[in-house]
Amino acid sequence: MFAGLPELGISNGEDLKETLTNCTEPLKAIDQFQTENGILLPTLQSALPFLDLHGTPRLEFHQSVFDELRDKLMERVATIAEGKDEDRYGKLKELLEKSFPLVKMPSIQPVVMQVLKHLPKVPEKKLKLVMADKELYKVCAVEVKRQIWQENQALFGDEVSPLLKQYIVAKEAALFSSDLSILHNFFSPSPKARRQGEVVLKLTQMIGKNVKLYDMVLQFLRTLFLRTRNVHYCTLRAELLMSLHDLDISEICSVDSCHKFTWCLDACIREKFVDAKRARELQGFLDGVKKGQEKVLGDLSMILCDPFSSNTLVLSTVRNLQELLSQDALPRDSPDLMLLLRMLSLGQGAWDMIDSQVFKEPRLVCSHFFLLELEVVTRFLPAMLSVLVDDYTFTVEQKLPSEEKTSLSYPTALPDNFNKYLQENRVACEMGLYYALHIAKQRNKNALQRLLPALVETYNDMAFGDIFLHLLTAHLTLLSDEFGTEEFCSAVFDGFLLNSFSSKDNVHRHNLRLLLHLHQKVLPSCVETLVKTLEPSKQSSDQVKELYTKLTEKLEAQKKSPPQPDEAPSLDLGLHPVKVPTTASTPTTSL
Repeated sequence: MFAGLPELGISNGEDLKETLTNCTEPLKAIDQFQTENGILLPTLQSALPFLDLHGTPRLEFHQSVFDELRDKLMERVATIAEGKDEDRYGKLKELLEKSFPLVKMPSIQPVVMQVLKHLPKVPEKKLKLVMADKELYKVCAVEVKRQIWQENQALFGDEVSPLLKQYIVAKEAALFSSDLSILHNFFSPSPKARRQGEVVLKLTQMIGKNVKLYDMVLQFLRTLFLRTRNVHYCTLRAELLMSLHDLDISEICSVDSCHKFTWCLDACIREKFVDAKRARELQGFLDGVKKGQEKVLGDLSMILCDPFSSNTLVLSTVRNLQELLSQDALPRDSPDLMLLLRMLSLGQGAWDMIDSQVFKEPRLVCSHFFLLELEVVTRFLPAMLSVLVDDYTFTVEQKLPSEEKTSLSYPTALPDNFNKYLQENRVACEMGLYYALHIAKQRNKNALQRLLPALVETYNDMAFGDIFLHLLTAHLTLLSDEFGTEEFCSAVFDGFLLNSFSSKDNVHRHNLRLLLHLHQKVLPSCVETLVKTLEPSKQSSDQVKELYTKLTEKLEAQKKSPPQPDEAPSLDLGLHPVKVPTTASTPTTSL
């Protein structure tokens, strides 16, 4: 406990033991030891007997003095470090040399740690001693750990790895939330709110202003993204940069080439729309990538691969297409639409670009715009516009008075090659999926029944990804009354959701989530069939089994409880207003 005192010429318990062993008069020896090692203040000696008279132990007195002096010393260390004295760090190093031998003494340790914390460059020998001792490493300040981490990537990786796992678990848990709501879904939290998450704040604190540590974290994220293809690592990459931006850490933001682009895109995500002004800014950043700096495209593609970025870009694309429809304009004539497609394409190709280390944007296909495939603009988008026209025409038709309606029926087939693009082109597929969400939000069951069969086979099975299924199940709650018909149940479950549930555990879970939320609205015969179909197998995950148990319990409880009336009985007694003859004193009124 008192290791290190002899090195400083201060007596410890062993010295007292030796003195008492060899002395002839123990009381005198103790008195002498106290005088030599007590507080060296002559005027204090005469005051100490007064404490004895009050029954105050000497230990208690010395401990209180010690605590007060220690606190004053720690305050003084902070004052010296924050001052402008040119030799302030020299003074701290001198104090470190004197105090470090006592670093294992619990009462002195806070002082040593305070000195280490305020030294911008701790002597390497001291850093190694702290790193080698688990207890010291655990209690030292993050400012000291940063200096250790920047020279020891493996140790830093050990610290960061659990945080990254925690982040991914939280994101995936949000996608399987039991709350199905279009107003409170995965994309509802604002960018600023997301950056207040525990992991982002912890990583931001660990990095501080250290560019080397920031680069290490980015490298961890790239490596994990390549290893897992998990797009949530792209989200964390953007959130971490913007968290440092919020704290005005210019040392890092000024050297990250993606900073201004990410900042602009973050504002678009907040508004869930890319307006014309910000579109020009984003295009300026992309066009400004100079020869020899192409590697920044890898980081830009990760930023654009973030699901929150993709969500904003596709929502903006659908809105842009609606505006083109009202203007009778072609997709290729819209610069804003071309930019949105360019960024979608860059984001969708993030994994391939980082994996191949070939940092190139798609080549120019016309005088002003970049594009991955010309056919997306010249064929797929016009086909998508024609589908939007069908929706609009049918909606208007339904609103006409009965005598003006025609015998127009809603089309059941999609335009030629529409399915092909959903299967072969990832940008077209992303747009097709968001179109499905758009028509579900419009409560357009006809359009949804027309589109769902085409989503069974999509590029890289994107339609059965967790993000889309999370959004689709939430949007389907807007059509809850339609689940009372066999036709709609069949279109949603048999026509789409049940197609791959047996081979994909996540699809099984989303089926159960939807049924748990809507079981009271679903046609009873369909519920019975679905419960049998969705029964977990032995190989099913614990999450699937847990959801299925909840569903069966709810259904059993529903059978036992009496059905609730849909509406309160009418109290209308069929009385009609009766006119009372008007007189000079009787106003006209209705009874």
